[in-house]
Amino acid sequence: MPEWRLIDRGVADTLGEGTLWSARGNAVYWVDILAPALNRLSLESGAVERFAMPEPLGWVAERGAGGFIGGFQSGFADISLDPLTITPFGDPEPHFPGNRMNDGKADGQGAIWCGTMDMAEEHDRGALYRLAPDRSWTVVDSDYRVPNGPCFSPCGQWLYHSDTAKKQMYRFRRTEDGATGREPFIRFGEEDGYPDGMTVDADGHIWVAHWGGSRISRFTPEGRLDRIIEMPARQVTNITFAGPNLDRMFVSSATVGLDDPTEYDGGFFEVESGVRGLPTNLYAG
Repeated sequence: MPEWRLIDRGVADTLGEGTLWSARGNAVYWVDILAPALNRLSLESGAVERFAMPEPLGWVAERGAGGFIGGFQSGFADISLDPLTITPFGDPEPHFPGNRMNDGKADGQGAIWCGTMDMAEEHDRGALYRLAPDRSWTVVDSDYRVPNGPCFSPCGQWLYHSDTAKKQMYRFRRTEDGATGREPFIRFGEEDGYPDGMTVDADGHIWVAHWGGSRISRFTPEGRLDRIIEMPARQVTNITFAGPNLDRMFVSSATVGLDDPTEYDGGFFEVESGVRGLPTNLYAG
């Protein structure tokens, strides 16, 4: 029996990304960056809704005060649903109009970590940002081609982040208001595809989606590969744990660049992982 099931919704994502569990809404959210759209899966009814967005949307993060923060091509914005309203409040890269945001998450202190990238993927002009609860932002790291997958160890000591194009995952030592000391952590080989979105489970293991690798993998806190789950989609992009017990895993994928997408490419999946995740952190701003 396969360890996954395809969520039936009648549409494939061009570039599914940014998976997010909302306990408040009992729903899983994820973006289709290039459609552009925001998707919502109700865990109560199983229904999927799709909200059209005005421009590429790389990620959403839930606010403690209600609603969401979105990382658009043009910068940060407040997002409310039912009805849909979008209110921009800041652009960290007006000097790079060809850049967009790609992936982001809130940490346990209520800040958001997110990356930017050249949409054409030709230049290393992406950066890793920290959006503080007061809505100011700082550049933490730079020279990324395709930044991906910020996630955090349960102890709060480590931030994990990748440059997909360079097949390199890094880790940073957390500080009180940021992170420092980027170091190479896991290097992906030719047979692995590319490290994309990721999350951390309750035991501190790092789960990574493999773009071009048709799988998700789990690594120990020391960086050792200890489990692989094969997926039917070729371009697997992101992972989240969901549900009241955080024991349901959902995985996104993409069709962009494929000449012959199958029924599974661009699909959204529930995966039997047998482990639990960590609660979703909320943005405090």
